Amino acid sequence: MLIPHPAVLRRLVEEYETALAEEAELGGRASPRVQDLAYTLCVSTGTRNVVRALEAAHRLLAATPAARPEAPEIGIR
Repeated sequence: MLIPHPAVLRRLVEEYETALAEEAELGGRASPRVQDLAYTLCVSTGTRNVVRALEAAHRLLAATPAARPEAPEIGIR
């Protein structure tokens, strides 16, 4: 199985959880955006259920070393 880049996976999980929370505030009907994010999470983690996809994503992210700070840009003049 291909493993998604941690930054991409982290952003996907954050977007899904944010969209899900916003949706719950508005009445709970599944929006196309939440459905798309759930599908992408499932494909990214090789699962068929969004609950399992989130579990897999959190496991993958926990196993990833903490992101190192970006190196400062060095401009040549």
